[in-house]
Amino acid sequence: MVTCPAGSFTMGSPTDEIGRMTSENLHTVILSEPFAIGKYEVTQAQYKSITGKNPSQFTGKSKPVEKVSWSDAKEFCEKLNSEYSSSLPEGYKFDLPTGAQWEYACRAGTTTTLNSGNNLTSTTGECPNLNEVAWYGCFPTETTHPVGKKMPNQWGIYDMHGNVWEWCRDWYEDSPTYSVIDPTGPSKGSCRIIRGGSWRSNPWLCRAAYRSADANPNFRNPDIGFRLALVPF
Repeated sequence: MVTCPAGSFTMGSPTDEIGRMTSENLHTVILSEPFAIGKYEVTQAQYKSITGKNPSQFTGKSKPVEKVSWSDAKEFCEKLNSEYSSSLPEGYKFDLPTGAQWEYACRAGTTTTLNSGNNLTSTTGECPNLNEVAWYGCFPTETTHPVGKKMPNQWGIYDMHGNVWEWCRDWYEDSPTYSVIDPTGPSKGSCRIIRGGSWRSNPWLCRAAYRSADANPNFRNPDIGFRLALVPF
């Protein structure tokens, strides 16, 4: 796990960002307490060690687990909470990150399209800047890849662009236009947020600001996994 300090950042994207969606309103987010997030996406070995199962289509111990629904990911977190209840910091538990926590950890202080400090040069096809940090749809092998093989962000977190989409805790809604503190999303909805893009995504879907609006929480797709967080409650 990598500790992310309390702080504020600008969530969303500027109007001139390549690939921008109109719902990505720029707004200030304040995260009032520190949290921790997985250095890597949850691997198949980790998932199997806790659940006894490996649902993944592209098998490999160090590849990210995929074909897990939002509920599957939440169940993994609850099993960890039960197993490690005596050693967790007071007031903290394992959970999926909120969309705001995910983007804060992804950006690691950057304001660019990518967490490397660079921007996209194209929305489709190959993007050299994205090659540095992500496995995405320009590669000829249609599969996931072992975690941690691309360049990390400034906080030492890997694969937040590409490889597999990552479930977040929130129901989807368009970004607000005003400042918010510790947002957790609406109380109900039809789709859960997924972030980061995947091995088969075009570059514009891998942007730090992009949030999918059509991820049914029951999806078990070979391009959706998750990343663990240790968060205040």
